[in-house]
Amino acid sequence: MTKQVLIIGFVWPEPKSSAAGSRMMQLIETFQSFDYKITFASTCAKQDKAFDLNLLDIQQVSIELNNTSFDVFLKKLNPDIVVFDRFMVEEQFGWRVTEHCPDALKILDTEDLHCLRKGRETALKDKALFDKTYLFNEVSIREIASIYRCDLSLIISEEEIEILKNQFKVSEHLLYYLPFLTDSISADKKKKLPKIKERENFISVGNFIHPPNFDALLFLKREIWPLIRKKLPQTEMHVYGAYASDKVNQLNNKKEGFLIKGFVEDVNEVMKNAKVCLAPLRFGAGLKGKLIDAMLNGTPCVMTTIAAEGMFGGFEANGFIEDDPQKFADKAIELYTDKIFWNGKQKNGFIVMNARFDKRLFISDFMYKMNAIYTNIKAHRLDNFTGQMLQQQTLQSTKYMSKWIELKNSIKT
Repeated sequence: MTKQVLIIGFVWPEPKSSAAGSRMMQLIETFQSFDYKITFASTCAKQDKAFDLNLLDIQQVSIELNNTSFDVFLKKLNPDIVVFDRFMVEEQFGWRVTEHCPDALKILDTEDLHCLRKGRETALKDKALFDKTYLFNEVSIREIASIYRCDLSLIISEEEIEILKNQFKVSEHLLYYLPFLTDSISADKKKKLPKIKERENFISVGNFIHPPNFDALLFLKREIWPLIRKKLPQTEMHVYGAYASDKVNQLNNKKEGFLIKGFVEDVNEVMKNAKVCLAPLRFGAGLKGKLIDAMLNGTPCVMTTIAAEGMFGGFEANGFIEDDPQKFADKAIELYTDKIFWNGKQKNGFIVMNARFDKRLFISDFMYKMNAIYTNIKAHRLDNFTGQMLQQQTLQSTKYMSKWIELKNSIKT
């Protein structure tokens, strides 16, 4: 019998705008490859860049917060599996799923650890060393509680698996490492990619409404690019990304060769024609889609430690890792002008992609893991006493806040 999967999205997937959108489409593709029936629901208004899920024969449902209409929809659908897109969605709808579909397998796709990103951002603002005092923040409490309330949480980075296990003491049986899932890079594709002499300029990619990306853009503009431009005065910095605000567009300066290009329909087209990708992120979490795009298109990178986290495992990076602005700029210039370095770093990227992100390495094992838990859901939950405890009514503040808002709204109408 075909299993029914309900995905509750924080937003409608926009694979051309963000790594999160690409990640969601990869999950959808994985479920469909095993003939699962998918329904996608979200409270968010659909933007014009949202992928048309009708093309994949996926039912799309707009749902409301704090409204029993979701309960009616949920009971009628009666899904076997519910996927929450980020912990905030689980907070809002997880208790309703538990009440009305208690046997459904609950999966949290963290995207990245929001508490880790938040802690690093705060430490950067404080000009302080990131440590436990920043990691253990108000977001941590909510996010870890959400992980415990779910049967399985998908973690995109091995580094974050270790943080959850060692810092938060989350049991390994609740966590599953599932990185970006890509097609392998064939020898034929490698041959067709432009060579170094056919490429020009630097490139940076990132959704501008994502705080780490905007901070990286300012860091690049103010502290790194002037150093590069001084040595390579004919080169340009091309910055691509969705949702460029006025404050982003104001950074465009043709005289300085710093060009805000905005949204691009096909990131592969611009990435494969660029010579070097720059990713000077100073805070963040998860895996960086911009580095995946660069490696897929044979574009070597210069990146910060934060950008490189979780990407390479025991393999050599597809470029250089530097946090100091001067050293970052020096490596960017070296990579841009040295053909031998450039070719070697490009090959590293191909090796990393095929060894660490080829979807064939993950999807069968993921489905096996998911089905094993689904089949033995009661036994699985017995090993998660903390999760059972957090399901108790006395601890469900989000549930009762939701009910209060729902009652308040009904009185108004």
